[in-house]
Amino acid sequence: MFKKIIFVLLFSSGLMTLHAQMPIDTTPPYKKNNNMPDFRILQPDNNWFSKDQLPKRDYTVIVYFSPDCGHCQHEVKEMIKKIDRLSKVNLVWASYKSIEEIREFYFKYQMNKYSNMYVGREPTYRLPSFYRVKFTPFVAVYDKKGLFIKAYEGGVEMPELLTLLKLN
Repeated sequence: MFKKIIFVLLFSSGLMTLHAQMPIDTTPPYKKNNNMPDFRILQPDNNWFSKDQLPKRDYTVIVYFSPDCGHCQHEVKEMIKKIDRLSKVNLVWASYKSIEEIREFYFKYQMNKYSNMYVGREPTYRLPSFYRVKFTPFVAVYDKKGLFIKAYEGGVEMPELLTLLKLN
């Protein structure tokens, strides 16, 4: 019995040492997987919208935001100023905040006027985990096949986004 206890202790000690020496992978999942993540957002009208419902457009831009974030408010204003050039782009705005706060943001910026804007609450926290969001707005850009092109932590300036999407 004593030998078994010693063996278990030595074996456990060896595993802990091995585990402690293994490097921790801090690479965000979106940098390992080029596919657009599945998502499901609760829209201001209380209907659900998912990745599978996205219309076929040239690009999809996912913006992870917070309604009370000043940079996010700036981002939506700038995006709306260029909405004519972004007409062939799905613009998905997702947040973890309450649906009431999102609804207020949605109507304040009249996002309901644009058929290519999808706004809602993402309650599963899947998107911020996938992107490892540190700052809002976090912007991820995908091509028409749903493959990752580029991400912007802290938002993107519209001239840069339009150039990336070849919409200048």
